[in-house]
Amino acid sequence: MTEPRHIAVIDVGKTNAKLALVDAGTLREIAVETRPNTVLPGPPWPHFDLEGHWSFFLDALARFHAGHGVDAISVTTHGASAVLLDANGDLAAPMLDYEHDGPDSVRAAYDSLRPDFAVTGSPRLPMGLNLGAQLHWMLGADPGLDARLAHVVTYPQYWGFRLTGALATDTTSLGCHTDLWEPWTGRPSALVERLGLARRLAPARHAADILGTITAEVARKTGLSPRTPVATGIHDSNASLYPHILSRTPPFSVVSTGTWVVAMAVGETPVSLDPARDTLVNVDAQGKPVPSARFMGGREYEMIRSGRTAASDADDRRAVLSGRLHLLPSVEPGSGPFQGRSGGWSRRPDTDGQAMLALSFYLALMTQECLALSGAAGPVVIEGPFARNADYLDMLAAVRPDGVIATASQTGTSAGAALLFSSKGVALGGRLVTPSDTAALRGYTAEWQQAARVERAPVFRP
Repeated sequence: MTEPRHIAVIDVGKTNAKLALVDAGTLREIAVETRPNTVLPGPPWPHFDLEGHWSFFLDALARFHAGHGVDAISVTTHGASAVLLDANGDLAAPMLDYEHDGPDSVRAAYDSLRPDFAVTGSPRLPMGLNLGAQLHWMLGADPGLDARLAHVVTYPQYWGFRLTGALATDTTSLGCHTDLWEPWTGRPSALVERLGLARRLAPARHAADILGTITAEVARKTGLSPRTPVATGIHDSNASLYPHILSRTPPFSVVSTGTWVVAMAVGETPVSLDPARDTLVNVDAQGKPVPSARFMGGREYEMIRSGRTAASDADDRRAVLSGRLHLLPSVEPGSGPFQGRSGGWSRRPDTDGQAMLALSFYLALMTQECLALSGAAGPVVIEGPFARNADYLDMLAAVRPDGVIATASQTGTSAGAALLFSSKGVALGGRLVTPSDTAALRGYTAEWQQAARVERAPVFRP
């Protein structure tokens, strides 16, 4: 197959659904369109607007093809998600929002079924963050679902199915804290059989496999050639990781930032992961286990920012560093290395600039916690929106002696998904970050780390 020039990437994050057009030679995004990934209310449960997204993707594909030409399509989405289909390929049930707490109501019953962390690399997470917990709860909550359910596809492959009619799952999505996959053996876990899904879970494929070509209907609605190939697709954090796996020598780490901040450590250093601190084992695009840790950094940023637009100045910086203004974990206590802890301010910020600076420092130090927990060594590459946050990068560079590299891409996920069509790696642009005042930033870090580990630290709630 001739390598395509322009690749359209369907990229669904927890906050927004996007279509990006990527130049295969440079991995530069030629065009990007987005729409909110709004959660719709039940019945039967909170769910995503799949039909709204589908119309948006088809319309944007048509515009991209008319304006630039589209040669191939790739897909990347958030994890902890699958779509349930009936025998006709229609929805057997709406796609559950993984932040719904329904699965917690049958926690004990599910815990008796799920395999150990040592087998799956999946920590036990709240709500529906373990995909297996979602499936278990939905099958019990809807008595007719088991009879209707013919196929389970992981989320990137749902869009692949809509585009091509082919059914699949992919190993990066199955390996994303689902409880359904064994990352060291590369096969489904015993939970799949226990849930009665062994013959209904779609076949697992590698992300870079060609799933098929677009259907005649998609070609008609978009103007694309009916020979347009579609890649199997990839979990979004692994899409951020993929370009670096192809172009960098281990050890190194990649931090994918967005609603979730996920630190992924690539290398041969053995590490003992602590599932109680939201560590996990991801599976990369080549099928290899990757020790990881994460927290909901983008969500926490928006919660604390709360509409603020102020930038910090030199006076704010002096006040934060000398007055030791700390934001302590966790802002979103349901996940992350300090899950179960409700944090807040060590004292009230005097200005919005102080608040924004301390927030950036908090996010950097939470990232450092994740890097340490995952056994990270070597340089750290920052992908996504936090790569444009100078204060975040400044703090992280002060505490990572092997260097921090900020990438220039708007979203590392789209570049990584586009690379599924490439036979060779493309080095992403980036800059090495030089910290402004290492001694002061490390002093601040030591006090933050000490305060973060005090169970009953006095705080002012955000």
